[in-house]
Amino acid sequence: MTKTLLITGASSGLGRALAVAALDAGHTVVGTVRSAGDSFAALHPHRAHARILDVTDDAAVATVIGEVEQTVGPIDALIANAGYGLEGTFEETPLPDLRAQFEVNVFGAAATIQAVLPFMRERRRGHILGVTSMGGLAGFPGVSAYCGSKYALEGILESLGKEVEPFGVHVTAVAPGSFRTDWAGRSMTRVPRTITDYDELFDPIRAARRKASGQQLGDPARAAAAILRILDVAEPPRHLVLGSDALRVVLAGRAAVDRDITAWEELGRSTDFPQEPAAPS
Repeated sequence: MTKTLLITGASSGLGRALAVAALDAGHTVVGTVRSAGDSFAALHPHRAHARILDVTDDAAVATVIGEVEQTVGPIDALIANAGYGLEGTFEETPLPDLRAQFEVNVFGAAATIQAVLPFMRERRRGHILGVTSMGGLAGFPGVSAYCGSKYALEGILESLGKEVEPFGVHVTAVAPGSFRTDWAGRSMTRVPRTITDYDELFDPIRAARRKASGQQLGDPARAAAAILRILDVAEPPRHLVLGSDALRVVLAGRAAVDRDITAWEELGRSTDFPQEPAAPS
């Protein structure tokens, strides 16, 4: 069944791969891009529609969503993909940079989701997918701002899914691992180094990430195919982790959390008010 998809951040990377795969599958795709010079509309003469959008402009987001609903058609699936990476140790990351990271990765996605929800809720159907990261389920040193933003988006999506399920609207958090895009290259914002105490930890991390850019294990086209696959199932997953590296990291990270919870369970339970003994029957 063909659908109308809205994909934010469709200029490059996973967003562009998703758009190409969706168009090849016969879907209609509205892709948000950053500039008028983007070639998105040339991907298909009739079914590719470009919209210039800054997802941090709440009013513009609402206007674009309303216009797409009126002129292109009902949005069957939103893929909130727009975002970027911010690399740097937490202490070295200026607070304005941290806020900017959340403005795009969290509030940009939130604004887009809130704009499409009334239409999907009224139709009693739709699918909202938010692209998070394996860094939204397991933290890494050197990208604390990025991981924090993706953890926040994971929490929003998980709660949202429980709120809109009665309306026939599905919500999926898509957590990719390392894919062969520009995320770790020209798209990455890097905080200047200022504190030598972190050199031993962080310098090798930054160097390794730069070296790995363009050599990542994940294939964006295969990720796009996997995401399109869950658009056609009756009960799509609430969480979809993509990439063998992401599966390894996330499973290990969740196991570490489970170990802490279990090891300190007695202390955790000790904070309840004492329970009155049950009266004899």
